[in-house]
Parts: sequence; C-alpha cells; structure tokens
Amino acid sequence: MTRVSATATGLATPKMASYYERFAKGGFGVVITEGIYTDQKFSQGYPFQPGIVDQEQAAAWRDVTDVIHAHRSAVFAQIMHAGALSQGNRFVDQCAASSAVRAKGQQMGFYYGKGQYSVPKAMTDEDIADAIAGFAQAAKRSMEDAGFDGIEIHGANGYLLDQFLTDYTNQRSDRWGGDTKSRIGLTLEVIKAVRGTVGAAPLGVRISQGKVNDFDHKWMHGERDAEIIFGSLSDAGVDFLHVTEHEAWKPAFRNGGVSLVALAHRYAPNLTLIANGGLHLNERASSALEEGADLIAIGKAALANPNFPERLASNMPVNDFDASILGPIADIKDSELIG
Repeated sequence: MTRVSATATGLATPKMASYYERFAKGGFGVVITEGIYTDQKFSQGYPFQPGIVDQEQAAAWRDVTDVIHAHRSAVFAQIMHAGALSQGNRFVDQCAASSAVRAKGQQMGFYYGKGQYSVPKAMTDEDIADAIAGFAQAAKRSMEDAGFDGIEIHGANGYLLDQFLTDYTNQRSDRWGGDTKSRIGLTLEVIKAVRGTVGAAPLGVRISQGKVNDFDHKWMHGERDAEIIFGSLSDAGVDFLHVTEHEAWKPAFRNGGVSLVALAHRYAPNLTLIANGGLHLNERASSALEEGADLIAIGKAALANPNFPERLASNMPVNDFDASILGPIADIKDSELIG
C-alpha cells in the first residue's frame, strides 16, 4: 500500500526498510511492496513514491530486501504505471493513458492530491512501447540489482494497465482498443517483455474490477470477461494471479453467483492464486481458500497488525484498522515503527 515515504527523487529510505522489516519479523511469508514506478516518463503516480528507474534507486531498494531476507521472508517488487491517475510526476507535467478520458472522482488528498484528475493525453504507439520497456527494465533492475525474489505487475485498481482493460477508459480503435481480448493486450505484452528480462523468476499480475477511484466497477460482460481475462493471463505464462476486490468474499457480479476468486480458479486453474480484499477474518479467508485461493494477502489489517501471522498462531487478539494512520498524509509515521 503506497506510503509516499521515499525521497523526492524516489529513493527508498531507512524508514521504509524499518517499515517493511516489521512484516517479515512478524511472520509474513511473502512481502509485496507498494507500487514502484517504472520509467522516467509517465509512470510516476505520487510525490515521494519510490521508483526503480535507475541504478541509484535499485541500490536503495537493496537495503529493504536485505532486511526482509534477514527474517527469512521473500519479497516481491510490485511494478506500476499510474497512467491517468497520476497526481505528481517529477519527470513530466502531463499524464498519459489509453485515451484522453479524465479519471472519475477526485485526487486522493492523503497522497498530496487536490481537485479533479488531469485529462491525460492518449498514448501514441511510441508512448506504449516506452511503457512496456519501462516495465521490463524495472523488473530487470528489481531482480538483478535490488535483490527481489519475484515480480508482481500491477494490472489492477485503475492504474495504466487497468485503464487499457476497462471499457469506459479505453476508447481506442487501434489494436489496443475494442473488445475485451484486445483491451487486455497491453497487459499481455508487458508480461512477455518482463518475462524476457527476468527469466524463470516468479512473475505474476495483480488484477481487479474495482479501482481506487471507482470501487464499484464491474466488468461489462460478467463471467465471459472473466473467462477471457483470466484465460489470457494464464496463457501468457505468469506464475501467479493476485486477485483483489474491495470485498473479495462477495459475488463477483451484481446478479449474484461466485466470487472473482472462484472465477480466477475456474479459468486459470494451473496458476498460484493470491486472494485479497477484507480477508483478514478467519471465516472469509477460509472461504477464499475453499474457492481455490492458495494464499491470502492482507493490507489494512497488516498495517494494524504487522505481526498478524504470529497473532493468529498464538490466538492473540487482532487490532482493528485505524484509518487515521493515513492522515493527513499517508506517509509512514514514527509511531508505526515503535515496538
């Protein structure tokens, strides 16, 4: 979860290393980072967001991965391009996306945002090629220079790859637009490029229907879209899917039926499946595992309980998440690092 605690030039800091260490020390088997921006063009989403666009940034991440490894946990880099949701980019003044469509809602104040999102420029073929190359090179630096154990491509929550996938944000008439099979195409090309730089390292994609600026969005064609999306991702050669929903235990679509986790398992049965979205309660987590999830990922509950696995193992009470920790700015607070 983005904590806008890097330096202004996107370097991971000692405070970030201490922040991430708590989760490894507290028993989490795998730590997935916040979204890391991938290039020196349009990818950065927030001021003080960490990046991995050069060797200096990669070296700063090495301090984070080393301290996680010291507690025998694995750590995956989540690489992300913000697209139309960019609220602050030190490289360019304009954002870019699939189409010149202003993102819904208001910028997030706790990430230094204010007012409406900017209208993005529609990406040219050159812009798209640069974005793909950015993902690939960011993944390469993550594995070779920063010491990460795997890569998660952020294709969810309304960021660039999801903007290409989503019907109302993608109004293109070229190879990148049109039906669902075409709109998932950019994600598939990113997977191909990243796989080419990381070899056999664990590689996955985070996918969702809802977005940080549109929690309630559903895929237009329901289960048919799920079949196309999950089947295409499976065929693309990833090792895992990280499926996230605001309330992951509920039916995927408004007409009822099974959850998105169950649909991911149905149409990509050979992939490791990570489920995320309010699954910190035992009964919800158990339901997701019964529906085909292999791993449960938690975010807000982990912020409230950095030692969540240890608490479960010892039958200790679990703290409720206090949203005030993310205000007025969602940076890492000194109080979080005590104890």
